[in-house]
Amino acid sequence: MDAEEPYVSPLFDQHNRFHDYLRISLTERCNLRCTYCMPEEGVQLTPSEKLLSREEIERVARLFVSKGVRKIRLTGGEPTVRKDLLDIVESLAQLKSQGLESLAMTTNGIALRRTAEPLALAGLDTLNVSLDTLDPHKYVLMTRRKGLERVLENLERASSMGMQTVKINCVIIRGVNDTEVTDFVALTKTWPISVRFIEYMPFGGNRWEKRKLVPYKELLNRIEERFGKVEKILDDPNDTSKGFRVPGYAGTIGFISSMTNHFCGTCNRLRITADGNLKVCLFGDNEISLRDAMRSGMTDGQLHQLISDSVKRKKKQHAGMDARVMEEGGEYLLITPPHCHGPDQIGAYSNRLSHIDQHTGEAKMVDVGGKDITRRMARARARISLGVEAYRQVKENTNVKGDVLTVAKIAGIQAAKQTASLIPLCHPLALTKVDVACRLVWNEANEVEGKGLVIIDCMAQCTGPTGVEMEALTGATVAALTVFDMCKAVGRNMVIEHVSVLEKTGGKSGHFLPDDSDIERGNGSD
Repeated sequence: MDAEEPYVSPLFDQHNRFHDYLRISLTERCNLRCTYCMPEEGVQLTPSEKLLSREEIERVARLFVSKGVRKIRLTGGEPTVRKDLLDIVESLAQLKSQGLESLAMTTNGIALRRTAEPLALAGLDTLNVSLDTLDPHKYVLMTRRKGLERVLENLERASSMGMQTVKINCVIIRGVNDTEVTDFVALTKTWPISVRFIEYMPFGGNRWEKRKLVPYKELLNRIEERFGKVEKILDDPNDTSKGFRVPGYAGTIGFISSMTNHFCGTCNRLRITADGNLKVCLFGDNEISLRDAMRSGMTDGQLHQLISDSVKRKKKQHAGMDARVMEEGGEYLLITPPHCHGPDQIGAYSNRLSHIDQHTGEAKMVDVGGKDITRRMARARARISLGVEAYRQVKENTNVKGDVLTVAKIAGIQAAKQTASLIPLCHPLALTKVDVACRLVWNEANEVEGKGLVIIDCMAQCTGPTGVEMEALTGATVAALTVFDMCKAVGRNMVIEHVSVLEKTGGKSGHFLPDDSDIERGNGSD
């Protein structure tokens, strides 16, 4: 009889890295709209029935802990907007009797006033708060929401309620908040927290520019200019942060150098997205759906094998891409920052452009053959500003070229129907309805210069596998261009501006409608 083979955990990859750190995204929703993390128009949300349930989260966590996971971090979106968060924390904290050593959570800190103490009592021991400025005005600019004073109060509350570890994660952007680095360091003088500075990273939608990146070595030099030589502290083998301390200070500082000095060689992290996909590498597109596996009736043993096969396919670094692209002076990838909520729910915050082939870098048309056929609608708006005479002619219908608004409506409808011919990678859609509406608005406050507006709304509908946002946007934009063309003889200072999607329905994302509702809750509109 053959000797029994030694047990090997399914969490070892082919490079002998053991993955004992699991990040679980609880939701795709967030109550902030941080400029470095999310496009202003928001993101598409997965229908709630396709997200992991509390029971499924508990089962997945138990499976991973049984195979050696020692740390679990709950992320999002914003975890505190999930109504059953406390129940999830209580159940996962019970795994500490089975080998789990730390249960952590990343949050923006807005709702900690009502959740910090219950979470600490339930077993949450580590809290990471994303905070990028100590200036109230700048906070609004960076997060597109108010709430800095609340976050600072909640941070102090969390520290005094028995939370073992409290950290601040700060993304540094040159010209935005880089001058505040020493102010953050000053917080650690009497406050036993860890402030970690994160290099600004690019992803689709955040308008990243290389000049905005501040390398961690430059930040360290700035800090030492004010505070003197800092002490290096011992980092754990798998730390992503390089830790330091100002001599005599109660807290510590750290640098996450994701751009200028990557840390793939010691990676011990696995991620589960809110919709249940296991992601073994932040940069990779290969995912397996643990949600679908569980809902199909797989046993724990079968799930272990599925997980093991996925982990063993993990590449040495950056999903097999050349590591030089992440080094200082090289090219840069479109990715999402490691501390914010995006990477743990890639299904919502895409880390790649859908129209770019991940292997060749060439443009491609997205395959929508597997998408559901649903009724879809989108509304878009564009506006064009006119001078006094042009505005008068449009309003009184005296333009020598004809009825400006009627021609613009017809042009918008025709353009929406021709979108696939105008935008190379758009799918040709059989539109069931297009409606263009124009209205005139005079800006009384600007009467001396004279500024009138034509506001154009375009609504497009279809029944199909992909959305009609581009059709609505094209219709609104071409209608505005038509107004421009017909009025250019009498108004050369016209400006077409504020082209945006107002609303859309249908498909995976459901109903999208911009919403500035209560900051305490994560609205599902975008």
